[in-house]
Amino acid sequence: MTYKYDMASDPSTAIPKDQAAAGDIRHTVRATRSAGREMRSRLLDAASRLFKERGLTGVAISDIAAAADAFPSQITYYFRTKEALFVEAACRDVLYVARAAEQAAHLARSPQAYTRALVESVMAGEGLGFFVEALALTRRRQDLAPLVERTIERLHGEGLRAYAGEMVAHGWRSLLDPATTARRFWAIALGVALEGQALGRSHDDMVAEMLRLLDRQADAATSSGRLRVVGGKPNNESASNDDNGAAS
Repeated sequence: MTYKYDMASDPSTAIPKDQAAAGDIRHTVRATRSAGREMRSRLLDAASRLFKERGLTGVAISDIAAAADAFPSQITYYFRTKEALFVEAACRDVLYVARAAEQAAHLARSPQAYTRALVESVMAGEGLGFFVEALALTRRRQDLAPLVERTIERLHGEGLRAYAGEMVAHGWRSLLDPATTARRFWAIALGVALEGQALGRSHDDMVAEMLRLLDRQADAATSSGRLRVVGGKPNNESASNDDNGAAS
């Protein structure tokens, strides 16, 4: 078998030539994929900023390419059309909105403070409104609907995970099952954003409207014991068991 050597290395580290060639190919593939992901990210960043500033019709593919230091052909290669890029950028942005809201609400010490922190964070900025525009676009472009559907399901899934986790961590009692609460939150958020954009409402007005519609979502733990969510349903975890055990 023939071996390929690196003259600067110890000959004992020689690898078979066919294995070296295969390794080179894998390295090239990884580098190509990494460069592709970086380019997609740059295009999405530029598109998100421009679309939120000017809207879909006010932005040309050449504008996005120039802002991303790319070629227009790279946009059509990765996204096919400007509309597809618009929807993907909006879907990515709303997931960032959800993550930021989860982080903002994590330190809340009461159910009311938790809900307010979520709402204020979600309604801040333009990410949610951007996604609402993408929803309207997919009504006419059903080929783009699967990405929106996956994004909405991810919002619900991540929302359920975060909400149920907070109920357990703080011993709060959810008034509805956590899955329903998570889906209801985003349904109300999207509706309030749509109406607010159409009517030119302020951020504070949309926050107040969303809080009014959500109303109370959970109660704080009672003094008799902590409350936890098991299998999507709140159950009592009585502290008296520990007291009885200590006394026996």
